[in-house]
Amino acid sequence: MSTAAPTTTPGALGSADRLGPAAALLRRRGLAKLLLLAVAAAVLVPLVQAKWSGAAWPGALTVDVSGPLGKTSDWIINNRDSHWLFVYFLGHLSNAVVISVRAVYLLLLALGWTGVTAGLTLLAWRVAGLRIAATALVSFLVSGLLGMWIPTMQTLALMVVAVAASVAVGALLGLAAGLSDRLFRILRPVLDTMQVLPAFAYLLPVVLVFGIGVPAALLATVVYAAPPMARLTALGLRGADAGVLEAASSLGATGRQRLLTARLPLARKELLLGVNQTIMMALSMVVIASMIGAAGLGDRVYQALASVDVGSALAAAIPIVLLAIVMDRTTAAAGERLGANTGATGPTWLRGWPAWAGIAVLTAAFALAGRLAGSAVWPSGATVAIARPVNDFKEWMVGHLYSGVPVVGGTADWAAHFTNWVLNPLRNGLTALPWYGVLLVVAALAWLIGTWRTALTAVLAMAAIGVLGVWNPSMDTLSQVLAALVVTLALGFGIGILAAGSKRFEALLRPVLDVMQTMPQFVYLIPVVALFAVGRAPAVAAAVVYALPAVIRITTQGLRQVDPAAMESARSLGATRWQTLRQVQLPLARPALLLAVNQGVVLVLAVVIIGGLVGGGALGYDVVTGLSTGNLALGLVSGVAIVCLGLMLDRVTQPTERRTTGKGA
Repeated sequence: MSTAAPTTTPGALGSADRLGPAAALLRRRGLAKLLLLAVAAAVLVPLVQAKWSGAAWPGALTVDVSGPLGKTSDWIINNRDSHWLFVYFLGHLSNAVVISVRAVYLLLLALGWTGVTAGLTLLAWRVAGLRIAATALVSFLVSGLLGMWIPTMQTLALMVVAVAASVAVGALLGLAAGLSDRLFRILRPVLDTMQVLPAFAYLLPVVLVFGIGVPAALLATVVYAAPPMARLTALGLRGADAGVLEAASSLGATGRQRLLTARLPLARKELLLGVNQTIMMALSMVVIASMIGAAGLGDRVYQALASVDVGSALAAAIPIVLLAIVMDRTTAAAGERLGANTGATGPTWLRGWPAWAGIAVLTAAFALAGRLAGSAVWPSGATVAIARPVNDFKEWMVGHLYSGVPVVGGTADWAAHFTNWVLNPLRNGLTALPWYGVLLVVAALAWLIGTWRTALTAVLAMAAIGVLGVWNPSMDTLSQVLAALVVTLALGFGIGILAAGSKRFEALLRPVLDVMQTMPQFVYLIPVVALFAVGRAPAVAAAVVYALPAVIRITTQGLRQVDPAAMESARSLGATRWQTLRQVQLPLARPALLLAVNQGVVLVLAVVIIGGLVGGGALGYDVVTGLSTGNLALGLVSGVAIVCLGLMLDRVTQPTERRTTGKGA
């Protein structure tokens, strides 16, 4: 009997001898940790069970925060019109926001649809090139054709001011964190909380302070959109080339001169990427901000959802997506040009200030031409109504796919099976598991892939949920998050692997992912509810659709960036495509895959509250109820519990890097 020679890949070739002892050491450490945890469980569990029996978190270990939060809410309401803090500071801040947004909106109206379209198209051409300019032109024309010109201008005015404020705040915070290690350590948990805390959770305190209207909407947007700018600014400043900085110092440059002439220019790409991410985050708040008085496209989407009008919601959502795509492509292309040290193409007179002056002159000329033609606002007769055909198509889907499909069953049957076979057992298992058992499982998972500090952070996050008195709804939410995360990762990794292996498939997939990633979260709810009815299953489906694009993109990019030499070496040794993927690509792309898991957790949690509007219940429903009823304690406590869940899942899914000396294990 002949034996086949084992297939060898670079994952094992040449490095097996080096990795073998390290792997054995890690396995021994893992067994030692498990042994310590088993001993701790054997000692602590009987003591805890004797003191607090039952699976639910004991009431004696909870802290009632509703009283202090209720008093805080009452004080804000009673003093909003008289206290000096509101009268002389927050009141002026609110007025400045209103004046700024109104000034931008009046400028857009004065330019008319011809001036705005021409000006922004020329701006995109100057910054990003002809292709992006054509995309911008088509986007604004489509917004007008859909009858959404005025709402688009309202949204654009709010976004201009919100993005400017977010970039300013984020840049200042990032500057402080980039120049000071102490401030970096202080600001990091603050930025984590700002980014993970659900938007609904801080809408209520913002509304209490500023009332319903544009100031509250803009401040909520700034709180949500500023952290990426701060993080990337700090990253760019801290990652500046030490050699360049040393050269500047040797030439006698002061600290301010080094910052202006060396650090900031070296961080240009990170700064522009921060602007890009801030724009995308701000646009994702458009619909949510409409719930507290922001007019524009978000308000149109929200009102359409309230009346279950899919067609009208889609007509308002399309311009949001187009705005996001144009802004994303423009800032991304500008970043690539900065990285390549190239300016605008074309003759010399098209570069520098003559180009900007020409754009201003042409914009004014188009605006004047529109005024003379009597069409400052998009002509009402030049619109296309898509609401009725879209609604008809939705009704057809409901009638033919909801139930009664031969063999495979309808979507309602799928939702019922998923709820009965996955969500219910998972929720029942988590709620039946004793609270100290949950803490032990979390500690074991976090410690096995990290350090004792990682485990302690994860356990304290879960303990905080119990102390706040929201243990059971948190377990319900955790069951939905885990189910959505598993489905998202299974689909995302599979599609990402296919896209990494085929450039044609990736090119076809890219516009689909763009639309999925920029579509407002609320818009997903209508087709999801139409197909899956109301319940926890549609909440999971909405979370999967929202988180899937990021997982696919990160997986594809990670696999594409694997060292080609390692791939070629594996193929030369006779490895099949599957063996190369399993033994070379996936191990070498492990950091990217872990980042995909992390982003999947964050994005799934972001839709937990939205899912509460369609029957998801648990913490999401509590946050929404707190906002609608003005119950600060209910909304804020549930929002903090979601942050704690996110912190725990982050620590459990992200291994802590160890030093090469082996310390910290």
